[in-house]
Amino acid sequence: MNSSLILSITTFVYGLSAFLYISSWIFHKDILGRFAFGAALAGVFGNLAGLGLRWAESYQMGIGHAPLSNLYESLVFFALSIAVLYLAVEKKYGHRAIGAFAMPLAFLAMAYASLSPNISDRIQPLLPALKSNWLIAHVITCFIGYAAFAVAFGLSLMFLIKNSKTGADGSLWSKIPEARILDELTHQMVMLGFLFLTAGIITGAVWANSAWGRYWGWDPKETWSLITWFIYATLLHVRLMRGWRGRRVALFAIVGFGAVLFTYFGVNLLPGLHSYGSQ
Repeated sequence: MNSSLILSITTFVYGLSAFLYISSWIFHKDILGRFAFGAALAGVFGNLAGLGLRWAESYQMGIGHAPLSNLYESLVFFALSIAVLYLAVEKKYGHRAIGAFAMPLAFLAMAYASLSPNISDRIQPLLPALKSNWLIAHVITCFIGYAAFAVAFGLSLMFLIKNSKTGADGSLWSKIPEARILDELTHQMVMLGFLFLTAGIITGAVWANSAWGRYWGWDPKETWSLITWFIYATLLHVRLMRGWRGRRVALFAIVGFGAVLFTYFGVNLLPGLHSYGSQ
C-alpha cells in the first residue's frame, strides 16, 4: 500500500467524521458524536501514516525530503493540522457541535488534494530553492497558523448562527455552545494562529535570505502573507484596546480566513518565486 492510497482513504475517513458530526448535531445523538470523534482520530493516524510513508518513499526514490514541498503535500498537512487542533478543542471543552463546522474543513482540504485532477500526487525532486532545513520550519509554522485560523472561521460561523437564531431547549441551535464560549474560543484560535503565522513569516524570511540573498522581495505570496498578518494583528488590537467582542470579531475572523485562502490559493495564479505551490 503506497502513501497516496492511504491518504485517499483518509479523505473518506475525514468525510465520514464530518458527516457523523453534522448528523450528531442535527439529530442530537451523542453516540454519533462519539463515532465521529473516533473517525476523526482514525483519520489523524491515517494522515500521519500517509505523510510518514511518503517521506520514506521519497528516500527510496533517491530524492529524500520532507513531504511539505508542493500543493498536494501542503494540503495534506493542512488537513492534519485542522483535525488535530479541533480534536484538542473537543477534548478540552467537550462541545462536539464544533466538529460539524471544523471537520468539514479538514475533509475539504484532503478532498481537494486527493480528488482534484489539477493537483499531482507524484513525489517530485525539490527545486534548488527548497533544499533548506528552513523549509520544514516555515511550512509547519505557517500551516499550523492557517489551521488555527480555519478553526476560528468555523467557530465564527457558529457564533453568527447562534447570535441570529433562537430556539427552545433541545432545538438545533441550542446545541451550539454559548456565544460567550464561541467568542473566547475564536479569540484563542486567532491568537494561536497569529503566533504561528508570525513564526512562519520570520522563518520564511530567513529561508529567503539563504535561498535568494534577501529577506523580503515583495513576492505576491509574501505580500499577501503580510496583509493577512495585518488583518489578524488588527483584530487582536481592537479586541485588546477597544474591547471588541461578539459579532464584529466573528466577521473579522471570517474576512481574515478569506485572506488566508487567497494567500494560499489565489496568489498561485500570479507569477512569483512561490509559483511552485501550484504543483
